[in-house]
Amino acid sequence: MIMRRFTAMTMLALGLAACAAPDLATREAPIDGPVLPTPAVALDVTQLRVNVPQSLKVSEANVFYPFADIVWRGDPFGDRYQQVRKIFEDGMGRGTAAMTKGRPVIVDITVRRFHSLTEKTRFTIGGTHSIRFDLTVLDAKTGAVVVPTREVSTDLIGYGGYRAMEAERQGQTQKVRITAHLAKIIQRELAAPVPAPAPAQGTVVAAR
Repeated sequence: MIMRRFTAMTMLALGLAACAAPDLATREAPIDGPVLPTPAVALDVTQLRVNVPQSLKVSEANVFYPFADIVWRGDPFGDRYQQVRKIFEDGMGRGTAAMTKGRPVIVDITVRRFHSLTEKTRFTIGGTHSIRFDLTVLDAKTGAVVVPTREVSTDLIGYGGYRAMEAERQGQTQKVRITAHLAKIIQRELAAPVPAPAPAQGTVVAAR
């Protein structure tokens, strides 16, 4: 009986040792996984530049879905390019207003699409405010590219019918809602990891 118990305990100990061995080997093995992304660097947005190219097609047609790059009815009839640029400047200016500490940068925006709702769509079924723009971040001191140009696409529900009228009564006009939306979008985009500025040539970086 004693011999059988000893044999059983020995086999159990060997089994546990065998289970633990691979875990120990894994922890001691070198890490070959992907390199983690560069930590985000705080930004000081010193300038916001918005470009609305004159090559974009504007439509004033009161149909459900005009085939155009710019469709905007939230301002009186006028220069739609200027109106769209003002919305971007106000929204993204609000979104970056608190970004005053960190690496000084210039944010370049080029609008590619600003497709809001026509009167016909807004008074009936509603739709989608479809916005697309290119975003580039430059070093404010050197002009070097900090974040290469990338396209950002974003949609916002456009209210229709009774819901649109209710929103209007509460001060939530199309312009108010889109401006607030752009403020959030630019905050989200600039929260992505940004590389720290490279040390000046000849500068010695102390090891930590």
